[in-house]
Amino acid sequence: MTGKKYIPRLKEVDKKVKEEMKKKYNYKNILEAPTLEKIVVSTGHNPAKEDLKYLDEALDQIALITGQRPVRTLARKSVSNFKIRKGQPIGCKVTLRKDRMWEFLDRFINIAIPRMRDFRGLNKNAFDRDGNYSIGIRDISIFPEVNIAKISRPIGLCITLCVKNNGKRSIDEIRNYLGMIGVPFRK
Repeated sequence: MTGKKYIPRLKEVDKKVKEEMKKKYNYKNILEAPTLEKIVVSTGHNPAKEDLKYLDEALDQIALITGQRPVRTLARKSVSNFKIRKGQPIGCKVTLRKDRMWEFLDRFINIAIPRMRDFRGLNKNAFDRDGNYSIGIRDISIFPEVNIAKISRPIGLCITLCVKNNGKRSIDEIRNYLGMIGVPFRK
């Protein structure tokens, strides 16, 4: 079986963006440009404290969205005010890399975000000091893969785009990189 290997669309865009950034910022090498290393999709599901079936619902839906089975996250310490005990399952997360990461980002930018109600753009200041960008979503029903009939309570997500920049790039360069890939920032 000979044939061309499938390459995600955004991965091709990423190569062109890096060439443009090399010219714009006068990088000596294309490897100096910031690059998307991984995407972490996580949720802390509060109803899971009372009943684990809610966490199982979240696990199944996140697996549908990302194409990869998430792992459960456990409470690190007991907090009596929140009624949480150490070791109790309280959420889940999945780390996407390589082609699966690019496919998820493409579907998120081009399919899920336009389905958001009253969407005016993503906050362009949601970067941490390392240059990672975090997006909070209140309800996963914006993803077409989600079976709404199987969800008894709304599930929120945190999507973190981890950018590899070796600590040398400014937040503006990283924001420009993500914008050129297609992340719709607020004007």
